[in-house]
Amino acid sequence: MSKTCIRVLADPVQIKECKESLHQIDDQLDQATQIFNLSGNPMRLKILFLLHKEGEMCPCDLSDVLDISVGGVSQHLRKLKDGKLVKDKKVGQTVFYSLVETNIQIIKPVLDGLLLQNQKEVIS
Repeated sequence: MSKTCIRVLADPVQIKECKESLHQIDDQLDQATQIFNLSGNPMRLKILFLLHKEGEMCPCDLSDVLDISVGGVSQHLRKLKDGKLVKDKKVGQTVFYSLVETNIQIIKPVLDGLLLQNQKEVIS
C-alpha cells in the first residue's frame, strides 16, 4: 500500500493561516526545540528531575546520585546553564544548581509526571 497524498483540492485559506500561525510563534518554537534537545539526553533529564524534586543540588551530590564523575555532571550542567534551564548560586566554595522555573515550563508537566510516579513508587 502506497502512502501518498491523494488530496484533490488544497484549501489555500487553511494553508495561509497555518503558515501565519507558525510564523507568529517562530521564537517560541526555536526555544522549545532547544529545550527538548537539551532535555532529550537521559542524563540531563535525570539532572532536571533531581533539581525539580530537590530544589537545588551541588555537582558532587548529583555525581553521587547519578554514579558519574563530577566532571561529567559539570559538563551536563554547563549545557543546561548555557540553555538557560538551570542557574547556579555560590555558597562559600560550593556551587548549588537549581531550575530556572520560567524556562522549563514546556517540560514541567513531564517533570511533574515523573515526580508523581516517583512518589507513587515510594508509597507502594
